[in-house]
Amino acid sequence: MKKNLLKGAVASAIVLATVAFTNVKKQIDVKSSEVTWTGEKVTGSHEGTIEFKDGYLSVDDDKILGGEFIIDMTSINVTDLEGDNKAKLEGHLKSDDFFGVANHPTSKLVITSASKKSGNTYGVVGDLTIKGKTNPVTFDLVWDGDTATADLSIDRTKYDVRYGSGSFFDNLGDKTIYDNFDLEVELKF
Repeated sequence: MKKNLLKGAVASAIVLATVAFTNVKKQIDVKSSEVTWTGEKVTGSHEGTIEFKDGYLSVDDDKILGGEFIIDMTSINVTDLEGDNKAKLEGHLKSDDFFGVANHPTSKLVITSASKKSGNTYGVVGDLTIKGKTNPVTFDLVWDGDTATADLSIDRTKYDVRYGSGSFFDNLGDKTIYDNFDLEVELKF
């Protein structure tokens, strides 16, 4: 009887250990992963990059279960301007008019669910936090095990980023900045 109990306990321990280790956190390579942003206004657009501070996908048998990504808001970079204009726009984007990076140096995306749609494409639901405000987001993510890509469109006004928004201010004319900004994300593991 003791032998059977011992065998049962060992078998249970092996099963639990196997189950516990199938859920793996795949860390991103923060140096080679990138986010490219585009913001548009009535008279044109601007684009740039922003860096990751940390991030991972939680996977089980090559199936995405969740994940968490931290963005370094102090790394906002404008790539379509040079010199004083570049420095001026970067400073403005980091100010309280926009992302207030002195008080909110990071933003975070937490993937709450992901379901396979077809091939390597997942429909993702997550919570995005910018300037301390959290809102749900949905997007498609294409993942091949070594890289993942996603395109997101974010309504900045949901995160208290209202500067130049025609939804909140009248008579802006050609100074209106559209509410949505776009992110192209490329993750490398």
